[in-house]
This record gives sequence, C-alpha cells and structure tokens, in this order.
Amino acid sequence: MGNDPSVIDEMLRQAKTIAVVGMSDKPWRASHNIGLYLAANGYRVIPVNPALSEVLGLKCYPDLEAAQAAAQAADRNQTGAGIDLVDVFRASEFVPAIVDDVIRLGIPYLWLQDEVIHEQAVARARAAGVKCVQNDCIFREHAARADLHAEQGS
Repeated sequence: MGNDPSVIDEMLRQAKTIAVVGMSDKPWRASHNIGLYLAANGYRVIPVNPALSEVLGLKCYPDLEAAQAAAQAADRNQTGAGIDLVDVFRASEFVPAIVDDVIRLGIPYLWLQDEVIHEQAVARARAAGVKCVQNDCIFREHAARADLHAEQGS
C-alpha cells in the first residue's frame, strides 16, 4: 500500500516535536543531516540513540519512553502532548518494537525513512490509530512543499 499524500501533508503541518530514532552524530549519515534540517525548519528534534548522550547539541535519549517523558515534561507549561511524530532511521527488523512504543506512548504519527518497510507493523500501528508513512524521506517530502518553509519559521 502506498503512502497517502494527504497524510504526509498533515504530518508535516501538524507535527511540532519529532523524535528521530537512530539519529547519528556522524555528519555523513542521513539521520544526522535530516535531523539538522528538521531542526532548522522549525521542528523540535529529539534524538533517540542509546549509544549517544548528545547530537547537534541536543540531549539524546536511549529510547522513545525516555524521550517522550522529557518532551512531556518540557511541554507541561504548554500542552503536555510530547512527541508528535517518530521518524525512524533503523533497519526494518526493529520496526515492530518501535511500533509497540509508539502505540503505548500515544504518539500520533510514525514515519519510516527510505528502505524502512514493515507492512505488518505498519498495519498494526494504523489499526491503533497511528497515521503512518513508510519507505519515504521526510526531508524530500518537506523540501517539496515550499509553503511549509515559511510556516515552520513563524
């Protein structure tokens, strides 16, 4: 099943806080550069990687649960909503466990980057009400929407 362009558009417009699972501190890695791009375009980026303590000057969390707790604590003065979107840079075999966390933590959006595909886990996430994109690049989709660049900065 392909990705719904209206869901992609909704995700890019509604999400404010994005957890980047598998974010690297290596500048030649896509996860590093896409995290940097998202932060530069007005999103609050929360790196998730158990091997790192910091990426791009941002505190890095070992798992989604810790990232969600930190996001919700930081948001207490506002909405308390926490993470809006999980952007996954992990091998497809890790997706089912990530989906378990996304569902349990009540995160509304899941984005699996290029070549990250897991039909069963995505079907389970969608059945739980999570809007999903798989095998697509959030940078490419955001960059193709010129109107978002002005919106995110405001």
